[in-house]
Amino acid sequence: PGQPLAPSSRYIPGTGVHIFHYEICASIVGIPQLSPSSPSGLEQILSVLPCTDSTNKNGILPQVGAIVLGKVTRITHIEATLAIFVVGEAVCTDEFKGIIRREDVRAFLKDKAKILSSFKPGDIVRARIISLGDQSKYFLSTASNDLGVIVAHSESGDPLNPLSWHEMVSQSTDMIEERKVAKPM
Repeated sequence: PGQPLAPSSRYIPGTGVHIFHYEICASIVGIPQLSPSSPSGLEQILSVLPCTDSTNKNGILPQVGAIVLGKVTRITHIEATLAIFVVGEAVCTDEFKGIIRREDVRAFLKDKAKILSSFKPGDIVRARIISLGDQSKYFLSTASNDLGVIVAHSESGDPLNPLSWHEMVSQSTDMIEERKVAKPM
């Protein structure tokens, strides 16, 4: 990733690449490929196809619009960091990082969303990839009823059950904790 492949004036960037300082650069580890973009074949698209080697046996590569499952590893006032372990229906052999920004937590009253009351480290979250971000992380959103926390535990370690779209309750103590809860499927 990050390796310059060609000048951006020469080809159209495709999947697995990005433009940096007028150069098309690889965004992923893989094999560069040229394909025609028009029937005349005059313009070519430069893409990088993911490798399917021992480090990524099933070739899973997160794409914009994909639904992912991830574990919250870190939270700040402005974002939550996730370790993505499922893309679509497939379990990842590699771990991908994702970020949920405060404005991507919910679809309404975005300015009122608070990361610290929406997620806690250890929560399992269902989210949608909204942008490929940079070389090290994907931007995610939980701004839909079916997206958000699906598995959580209280500070004492008790499992939490959904109570509403923004609350979960402890199974043993009936303590209520705030979360951005995903609608059960």
